[in-house]
Amino acid sequence: MLSFITKKSPVRNIIFILMGTFLMSMAVNMIYDPMHMVTGGVAGLAIMVKYLTADIVFTDGIPVWLTTLALNIPLYLISWKVFGTRYILKSVIGTASYTFFMYLLPVGPIFEADYLLSAIFGGVLTGLGLGLVFLAQGTTGGTDMLGILIHHKKPYISVPRLLLIIDGVIVISGAGLFGVNIALYAVIAVYVVTKVSDGILEGLKFAKCAFIVSDKYQEISDKILEQLDRGVTGLEGEGMYSHNDKKMLFCVVSRKEIVTLIDLVYAIDPKAFVTINDAREVWGEGYTQFAK
Repeated sequence: MLSFITKKSPVRNIIFILMGTFLMSMAVNMIYDPMHMVTGGVAGLAIMVKYLTADIVFTDGIPVWLTTLALNIPLYLISWKVFGTRYILKSVIGTASYTFFMYLLPVGPIFEADYLLSAIFGGVLTGLGLGLVFLAQGTTGGTDMLGILIHHKKPYISVPRLLLIIDGVIVISGAGLFGVNIALYAVIAVYVVTKVSDGILEGLKFAKCAFIVSDKYQEISDKILEQLDRGVTGLEGEGMYSHNDKKMLFCVVSRKEIVTLIDLVYAIDPKAFVTINDAREVWGEGYTQFAK
């Protein structure tokens, strides 16, 4: 199961995007929309449009999914003209599924009048969804695409700064329309979204680095190479009590392999000295490859 999550493939990416956009759509339809929480993005803009068009176009206003679709179409057309078809294909699945799930799911509050619980739970759902979409290297279009288009014309302004400005304007507009109190809860939701999505992206990259000091270093390194198929680096050291030369092994393994590594070491040398540390990012052969 873990290998399916970490190993990139078109099928895995599509599944992740569908799961992610489903969770994000749940947050919009069952929390943000009925609670009037504007957390930024095209969906936040669509929530304001729905409120402003109530009893004018539709009884409840223009549906959020419809406004989201309508706002994304010109962004896609402009992006297609500027960046080409290949760029569009990376985002079209995310945008299409996000809009479809918002159309499919019912609109109604999960937590009646409980804005704090709504902000937290909505943030968790959106964060999980975004994390899955980003793991699949996908997007849901919207303000992300708008920020990239503006950056193309104004390259001296970074995309993150542009997104902060765009989403900030949308959140402030929501505060003006629905009140400051609701907007502050929306800010809490945005904070939770950031923490959860970052946790999803970073957590799956966690590995363990092991430092092993043993007189049987050659036998241990051979077993690691043979059984775990992981690289091992020998570092020269000195025991400061005995002043004897020591060879210390350095090895990085996945979390599921750490138990096997420890068992392997102590089966060879019960007196070995081993320390284990977390490695938040691992790049190189056997792990994430750096894209040129």
